[in-house]
Amino acid sequence: MSAPESGRRSFEYATVPLITHATKQILDTWGEDGWELVQVVPGPNPEQLVAYLKRERA
Repeated sequence: MSAPESGRRSFEYATVPLITHATKQILDTWGEDGWELVQVVPGPNPEQLVAYLKRERA
């Protein structure tokens, strides 16, 4: 899929649950696939965070 004719970039997004003791490993894995971290917010329990990621559509 190519960029829209207007030249605007198009992104896809993902939300990923993070476990506090493995946060770096999880983010590194997603980063290797081209995902960029946008934000991390508290999850449904104290042991969990949720990461919001984006990457440009190919």
